Amino acid sequence: MAADAHPEPSEEEVRSYFDTCSNWGRWGPDDSLGTINLITKEKRREAAALVQSGRSVSCSYPLNTEGGPGNRNPAQHFMRFGPAVSTDYIGLVFHGYATTHVDALCHIFWEGRMWNGKNAREEVTSNGARTGAVSAWKDGILTRGVLLDIPRLRGTDYVTPDEPTRGWELEAAAEAEGVELRPGDAVLVRGARPSFLSANPQAVPGVPPTPGLHVDCVPVLKKVDAAILGWDMLDSRPHSYPLFADAPGGPVHVLTIVYMGLPLLDNAYLDPLAEACEEEGRWDFLLSIAPLHIRGGTGSPVNPIAVF
Repeated sequence: MAADAHPEPSEEEVRSYFDTCSNWGRWGPDDSLGTINLITKEKRREAAALVQSGRSVSCSYPLNTEGGPGNRNPAQHFMRFGPAVSTDYIGLVFHGYATTHVDALCHIFWEGRMWNGKNAREEVTSNGARTGAVSAWKDGILTRGVLLDIPRLRGTDYVTPDEPTRGWELEAAAEAEGVELRPGDAVLVRGARPSFLSANPQAVPGVPPTPGLHVDCVPVLKKVDAAILGWDMLDSRPHSYPLFADAPGGPVHVLTIVYMGLPLLDNAYLDPLAEACEEEGRWDFLLSIAPLHIRGGTGSPVNPIAVF
């Protein structure tokens, strides 16, 4: 279906997303799990039943210790050697465009509010977050994952800045792959960022123009009751909405984290997963994400594992 058959929503329509996509109060006033509440015991059993071949695939980039465009805070990795042992020191700022990580619900604010309408200044201090911290997910995120491969749908090598991934394309990709998006799913959206950067060496991750998801993907994620969004391209910028001119991360970050309570798996490396899906002939799998147990933390570096 041609993109011109799906005009961009007006700013008025996008403003309505604050209400129609909100989960504030859905799981009580003091909730910190957000949409991870949708991953029930039954959902985990459903996901575990997807394991057939036993093939496993990492969805993480290696820690990047080389500074440069898109990696202003390179990871630190030092080794210590003794007569009979070696040890490591690792230090990193994981938010940004280099490290695969999960965003907690205390990471993004909008007009002074965070997830569930809490006052961000009161809830997040230099000692950590009182609510919405990554420690709420200390027991792990284990659910059905679905890869939506947008270049495969389009018949292109990668998503471009002038044609961001649209909400209707998420549904079209699922239909083309023969999968149904269900409540509690981890929705992984591939735009093929490595291929885009290879073909556009002047591009810098995080510096517009950058390809990624259009804000009209958010109502689709809400409609299917997704538990987590994983992506390799993040928000598309620039966009058409002055309302979000100063939005941290972009409009998708604001609406998903602050209003939906939906965590984001940022900088996922989805190319190996796409290859595995083609070879296995299926686009759903067991997905396991184990955030570090950081009390009050705004997120965590992770190594998501897909198992077929």
